[in-house]
Amino acid sequence: QQQQQRRVFTAALLALVFILAAVSTTEAGKKEKPEKKVKKSDCGEWQWSVCVPTNGDCGLGTREGTRTGAECKQTTKTQKCKIPCNWKKQFGAECKYQFQAWGECDLNTALKTRTGNLKRALHNADCQKTVTISKPCGKLTKPKPQGKFHLQRAEC
Repeated sequence: QQQQQRRVFTAALLALVFILAAVSTTEAGKKEKPEKKVKKSDCGEWQWSVCVPTNGDCGLGTREGTRTGAECKQTTKTQKCKIPCNWKKQFGAECKYQFQAWGECDLNTALKTRTGNLKRALHNADCQKTVTISKPCGKLTKPKPQGKFHLQRAEC
């Protein structure tokens, strides 16, 4: 029984040696691939213009991109863009603000105001960090007169 175990062990050892030899010859036959050379680009970063809507002051439009560099294949390109129609365009069509609630009505100016903090700027747009907007207060409630009130009709 011990002799049979030795034979099995020897056979397994020989099989392992043959497998290792086969793998090493296969590896030796392969050509080493040269490492890909990382080409450093001398092209600058893309600088984008503001989005110009195709129709009106919001919706689909285009923007122009430019970059510098002597070896650049492409130095200008046009990109499709979109200006959301519900943004406050008076602060820049590519600047989105989160607004607070409207303040109390200023009786001197009949305006109420609120402040907005910059939430997002599209394509690295130059946006103000905080903006303030005003609007008319609307109808001011005046105390109603007490008692009966009669309208008289004027005759022409």
